[in-house]
Amino acid sequence: MTAIAADAGPQWVNDLMDALGAPGAGLAIALENLFPPLPSEVILPLAGFAASSGRMSLLAVLLWTTAGSVIGALALYGVGALLGRDRTVAIAARLPLVKVSDIEKTEAWFLRHGTKAVFFGRMIPIFRSLISVPAGVERMRLPVFLGLTTLGSAIWNTVFVLAGYFLGANWHQVSDIVSAYSRIVLVVAAVAVLAFTALRLRRRPERAAGNCATSHNEPVPARSPRPPNS
Repeated sequence: MTAIAADAGPQWVNDLMDALGAPGAGLAIALENLFPPLPSEVILPLAGFAASSGRMSLLAVLLWTTAGSVIGALALYGVGALLGRDRTVAIAARLPLVKVSDIEKTEAWFLRHGTKAVFFGRMIPIFRSLISVPAGVERMRLPVFLGLTTLGSAIWNTVFVLAGYFLGANWHQVSDIVSAYSRIVLVVAAVAVLAFTALRLRRRPERAAGNCATSHNEPVPARSPRPPNS
């Protein structure tokens, strides 16, 4: 296989695809799921560009990158299921490129939207990797998780691979567009999480007041008369 130009993207991705072809692109995407700061919006268009250059089959790229997405997501699901929330967050806090705040935002979004969060989360930067963790913590049914993850990943991967395929040597333009998209999404997500947290904090005093009022309004059961002493 002809080596991909070194200036056409991250060198390690070039090396993987040069050595393994489409499976190399799938491996890169699996690693991107496990280490969210790795950029799928760079890996996928680059794989599409490689396919347009005849270095690998377009269909093979789509299949292998989707398989890599599912494998990486399944690994994070397993981490959440086996370790639970607290230990997972504690481990994430020690990783240099992972922000605990991103995990907390993703968790709040999952708790609010459930299964929809897994599907749509696969198409949102940062969330697309981390959404698997709360799904594992909450023990979402595995067939449902795999189905939603596969479908969401296939859509995301297809859009970016095809963009790189048709843009050819100009595939870098995809990254510029996604950078702006990512900033907007993260701002909207942060606002949504703050609103969700504020709503939950507001409901707690209301529930407490309601429970207190109920306890005061409950009728006191009448005492049965004591039997006379014999």
